[in-house]
Amino acid sequence: MPEENHEASTPAPHRTTTVEQGRFCAARCTCGWRGPARRARSLARTDAENHAAAHPGT
Repeated sequence: MPEENHEASTPAPHRTTTVEQGRFCAARCTCGWRGPARRARSLARTDAENHAAAHPGT
């Protein structure tokens, strides 16, 4: 009978970045999440910070 690994896998942390798209900036995460396009970079950064805060430790 094959052995099964019952250890819980540790999810990768959410790593966010901002990406320029013409006149707009958007936040993106390694989990696949994408924030809305914003004209203000500061708002895109806030979107990224809020996303990361909503998923602590994951």
